[in-house]
Amino acid sequence: MSIVVVGSVALDTVETPFGKRENALGGAATYFSTAASLYTQVQLVGVVGDDFPAEHVDFLASRGVDLKGLQRRPGQTFRWAGRYDYDNINNAQTLDTQLGLFASFDPQLPEDYRSADCVFLANIDPVLQLKVLEQVRQPKLKVLDSMNFWITSNKARLSEVISKVDVLLLNEGEALQYGETFSLVSAARKLLELGPKVVLAKKGEYGAALFADATYFFAPAYPLEKVVDPTGAGDTFAAGFLGYLAREGDYSLAAMKRAVIHGSTVASFTIEDYSIDRLRSLTMVDIERRVEHFKHFTDVQGEAVFETLRLQPAPSA
Repeated sequence: MSIVVVGSVALDTVETPFGKRENALGGAATYFSTAASLYTQVQLVGVVGDDFPAEHVDFLASRGVDLKGLQRRPGQTFRWAGRYDYDNINNAQTLDTQLGLFASFDPQLPEDYRSADCVFLANIDPVLQLKVLEQVRQPKLKVLDSMNFWITSNKARLSEVISKVDVLLLNEGEALQYGETFSLVSAARKLLELGPKVVLAKKGEYGAALFADATYFFAPAYPLEKVVDPTGAGDTFAAGFLGYLAREGDYSLAAMKRAVIHGSTVASFTIEDYSIDRLRSLTMVDIERRVEHFKHFTDVQGEAVFETLRLQPAPSA
């Protein structure tokens, strides 16, 4: 099974209470590809400039990511700078955004990408997301991510894209903003009425909530003692979720509930270090072990195995 991801490939400068990293590898498509490539074949569509280090391209290639769709053009790569504080670790304060070539990004899918099994539309202009959907043939699953900027500036086009996908990913605040309500259940119901089969609300350190026509499913975040950098957690949540479904070839609601656990698990690794650094050494063995821990932590009958599953300190950055 293959997944096409369309989104940003960037250079990030991130400040947290624990330190700072400058010009680190970032971008939604990067985080997604790095994590999802552990599950299945990933085909990346994005754009970078001539300032983008070759070592980053080599790394993605080493993970088996298909880079035919990565445009390389003269100019500046998309750059983002942000800061996280103790009192609001779930949301970054943006310090600087330089769109560079991303401002004129025109996603063009290579011919073999158009028959991908799954499509992940990372957070980009909904006009471009619609353009991507026009290029794919009959994917088994179409997943959309977005953000508050598009809800405010182009809600009509965003609504159009939502109506054409199977799964919608938003963080809790964005879902509430779209639904113009304080109730996440009410917001999810309004979003489901547009056409997607599933709405997934990311709740940061509080986990995730899945809403479908006839059911809800809630999963906590994996408990960690060490949180270093939340950047990319939402994109790697999507990678674990969609990667699991693509690997299993099962897109049922039951499979999606299991996939939420995989999404939360992969995201938990991401935040243990800056940029994609924790993901560089991550393996499926690591993921499956933490998924098993996850099951026991949420099992009310799991007291007997609790002693064998004590939380371990995260590895040093």
